[in-house]
Amino acid sequence: MTKSALQIARAAYQPKLPKALKGAVVAKEGEPTQSVADQEEIKKLFPNTYGMPLIQFVEGEAKEFAPMNVGVILSGGQAPGGHNVISGLFDGIKKLNPANKLYGFILGPGGLVDHKYMELTADIIDEYRNTGGFDIIGSGRTKLEKEDQFEKGYEILKELGIKALVIIGGDDSNTNACVLAEYYAAKKYGIQVIGCPKTIDGDLKNEMIETSFGFDTACKTYSEVIGNIERDCNSARKYWHFIKLMGRSASHIALECALQTQPNICIISEEVEAKNLSLDDIVTHIAQVVADRAAAGNNFGTVLIPEGLIEFIPAMKRLIAELNDFLAVNGEEFNSIKRSKQREYIISKLSPENAAIYASLPEGVARQLSLDRDPHGNVQVSLIETEKLLSEMVANKLAAWKEEGKFVGKFAAQHHFFGYEGRCAAPSNFDADYCYSLGYTASMLIANGKTGYMSSVRNTTAPAAEWIAGGVPITMMMNMERRHGEMKPVIQKALVKLDGAPFKAFAAMRDTWAKETAYVYPGPIQYFGPSEVCDQPTKTLQYEQAK
Repeated sequence: MTKSALQIARAAYQPKLPKALKGAVVAKEGEPTQSVADQEEIKKLFPNTYGMPLIQFVEGEAKEFAPMNVGVILSGGQAPGGHNVISGLFDGIKKLNPANKLYGFILGPGGLVDHKYMELTADIIDEYRNTGGFDIIGSGRTKLEKEDQFEKGYEILKELGIKALVIIGGDDSNTNACVLAEYYAAKKYGIQVIGCPKTIDGDLKNEMIETSFGFDTACKTYSEVIGNIERDCNSARKYWHFIKLMGRSASHIALECALQTQPNICIISEEVEAKNLSLDDIVTHIAQVVADRAAAGNNFGTVLIPEGLIEFIPAMKRLIAELNDFLAVNGEEFNSIKRSKQREYIISKLSPENAAIYASLPEGVARQLSLDRDPHGNVQVSLIETEKLLSEMVANKLAAWKEEGKFVGKFAAQHHFFGYEGRCAAPSNFDADYCYSLGYTASMLIANGKTGYMSSVRNTTAPAAEWIAGGVPITMMMNMERRHGEMKPVIQKALVKLDGAPFKAFAAMRDTWAKETAYVYPGPIQYFGPSEVCDQPTKTLQYEQAK
């Protein structure tokens, strides 16, 4: 297999570990925990794994460990560093006992249910150290939530002599891990389940999980390209670039990229919702910045937009909800109507408030809202080209202002969506180290007999040697939420906090960025060189930990 020079050099990189994990460790137990909300309901649903203490690993006496086999699953979308979690887990269990074996389940949780697996040996692991992607065993989106799936999984775990299962995933996958841990504990099957926090969106975090892995690399990858576009924008001086970024449920990526690149405008969905802004409010704000810059002779700029923005605009949320309900009942009638008449038909059937908003949308977006449904009958929000919607509506507003003499410049737009480009990048040094430490920590949680825990590595703005490794009970992160019409226990999503240090830093600077061309060009991820270039954590972490 041909390899690039970088692949060959990265294979030799030895990830850094917290000092406490370098020798023999002992688990120091902290206070008992409780869930973030709905304590009584969560406690009832998880009697065997609720209220467990926080764990911190400290240096201890060397011990002998009997041989054991461990299983690992990659679940959900890719995130840079997944291979290093598996490498850290592999090295950790081999250090406990060289006879230990690691089995990977193929293509996600479905591999556990369908008994598709492979043994991950040293030569396979060595091929994948410090590489991006999830291709070592593949990933999938099967949800582990039914008893027959748990039992099918148990059959193969028993057959392979697997004592512990590590599930690497986001909030939904770790919720499933917690349900599985509870089920196996209740049945006394003797199988431990440990989770690892993965998502580039950055919405799986709390005091014990400072950041989800992959967020650092993805944001650095996007910021490099945004910086390049800003450089082009400032060179050609004739385009407004509308850039949509991944992050459906939270705007962490958009905020981090804004802090790294200083664009003229960055919309934060959580702020839009908190201030009850309408689509027109957002369009007017962008148009005003465009007009002000044009008045100063600058007919160019950059706008960052989070992928999930539409769902955070309260009026759009209400429109989408009514559309979903209406089309669920009247879908056949709608489909039988001539395409050219469908828009009028929908406007005539909606409540006056929602009909007015629907009528104000550009034709293409109105179509996307009414045509493409997911298997649950809901609008596929990720398919809506929010960047084009906003630029088209801004263009219309500026044209009206031009006639009134309120806009004197030119407006031409370019559109971009950065999504998959960031998910499988070779991990930054931070993610390579962080992921390796998470996997290694998971092996120590297994050795200490823990189940229903998520691997936790903290103090992440300090050098890696000073990181604090341990475990946090997954039940501690849970609350009850309505999913598909019923209340379910799920890990609480971490949204951008408007009173948090990262957002406050952004809010203090954004008016200056809107007026001036204050672009920053972070450049590509650096793997070799001075530590301040190679090992920087995200701006988000630096502001949160005030470093």
